[in-house]
Amino acid sequence: MTHFLVTDENPDGYKLEDMLKLIRKDIFLRTTKILEDDRPEAQTVLDNNVKILGLLSEAITIAENSTSVLQKSFGPSRDGKPRIGI
Repeated sequence: MTHFLVTDENPDGYKLEDMLKLIRKDIFLRTTKILEDDRPEAQTVLDNNVKILGLLSEAITIAENSTSVLQKSFGPSRDGKPRIGI
């Protein structure tokens, strides 16, 4: 059972892309707080966060594509039944 994503057991969960957007926003806000810190450790964390933000953006695009494919092919999820899989 998932804790955060929409499932039969968790109908009030989030879509994957929405969770990733929330995480991206949090990382972005944290990153802005270390922009002026010139210490090597801070710069390493800054560089890592920028890379992570890019990867999250890619993951969001992929998740949105999956949602679009499911919507176009099978319409909205109904009665908690999965549109694909079992």
